[in-house]
This record gives sequence, structure tokens and C-alpha cells, in this order.
Amino acid sequence: MQIKRWMQGLGVVYTLLLLTICVPGWRMIRNGDEVQSTIKRIDGKQTVGQREKEEQETETRGKEKPKIALTFDDGPSAVYTPVLLDGLEKRGVKATFFLIGKNIETGGNAEIVKREQDEGHLIGNHTYNHVEITKLDDESAYQELKRTNEVIEGITGETVEFMRPPFGAWQKALEKKIHVLPVMWTVDPLDWATENPDEIVNKVVTEVEENDIILLHDCYDSSVKAALRIVDLLQAEGYEFVTVDELLVN
Repeated sequence: MQIKRWMQGLGVVYTLLLLTICVPGWRMIRNGDEVQSTIKRIDGKQTVGQREKEEQETETRGKEKPKIALTFDDGPSAVYTPVLLDGLEKRGVKATFFLIGKNIETGGNAEIVKREQDEGHLIGNHTYNHVEITKLDDESAYQELKRTNEVIEGITGETVEFMRPPFGAWQKALEKKIHVLPVMWTVDPLDWATENPDEIVNKVVTEVEENDIILLHDCYDSSVKAALRIVDLLQAEGYEFVTVDELLVN
């Protein structure tokens, strides 16, 4: 009986020796009464788990998030725009602001414009008086844009390259006279027509798709509240918010 047990013990030792010799990278670890086998990182070689993890991370990095742009018209507002900027900064989101010239020159709103620039937002032209430029003669329409460009550029020191025509009405001939690119929109929740943030949020999140341009206004409390909720919901769905130039250039 003792000989039999001795032979069994010898067989276990022999088996362990064979595993150590024949399977490089395997080490036997005794944990109490159990013998566990595990693959170690030996001689600079990766374990299977490590290799799979790195492959998954590489695949994830290779997939771009769907991009959308959040745009705001009719600002700056001394009351609501700073609240919006605080929320966007907290969320790491860049937006596009189409500004009305006369609003910039109201009170200390020029400081808000400078803040928008400093925090990486894109600033565009929305005419000086928020007028439908197709109803103006060519020279008056030109002056609406030129005057606002001058006000913005005087604050930012950068050339204005984009504009949003009020009511979406644009004079094609103006592109030859003043070099700005008109930017329209694809999702419009008509936020100016309601004070209910839920309505604005629901309309946007149910309609938005990749490469959409969302139209909002930063001169209403309900719009600002809705905008930040929209950001939270769509970021959770995997969307990335960019300025409109990133969508239009690509």
C-alpha cells in the first residue's frame, strides 16, 4: 500500500516536471491544497488576456464617434449666454455662435464674445440688426454683414468665415462681395416658440442623426436648459459635438 502511494506521488511529480519542460511559459503555483496553472508574461511575451485587451482598445480607437453640431443664434445675451458657456465648458463641448452685431455692442457683451473665443467656440455673423437680407437692396445687405464682421473681428482679432442668414434667407450674390460661408441647419425644434425645455429636448433627440446641425438660441432660459440636457443625452448615446466648420470641411 505504501509502495502504491509512493508510486502515485512519483507520478504527480513526473507530470509536473513534464509540464515545466515541455510547455515554456507555464509555472505551477500551489495555493493551499490546489495546484493552479496560469500563463505568465515571460521573456517579454504578452499573455493572451493582455493581447486581447490591447486589440479591443485599438479597435475602439479606430471607430470615430458620430459628429453633430450645436449652434446658437441671436446672442450674445448677458443673462443666458454665460450660463450656457459654463455648462458647455463643464461638459467639454464646443459650439457655434452666430451673433447679432447690435447685441455685441450692448453693455459688456463684448467680454462674452471674447470668452466664447477663448473657450474654443466658433463665432459667426448673424447680421447687425437681425434682418431678412433678401428684403434689402444689395448695399444694405452687404453693410449688415460687414458691420457685424468688423465688430466681431475687433474683439477676436480673427476673420469671420461663417454666417447664418436670419430666417434662412440668403443672397447668393453676397458671397462674391463678402467672403463668408452661409450655414443653415437640419434640426430646428422651434425653441423660440415654447418655454418648455422638455418639448425642445424631445424634438431634438428624436430627430437628430450623424452630421446634423442643431439650431437653438442662447437668449432664452428654456433653450439654455434644454441645450445642456440635449448634450448630456446625446453624449450618452455616443455622439461627439463639434463646431460647424468640422462638419462642412469634412
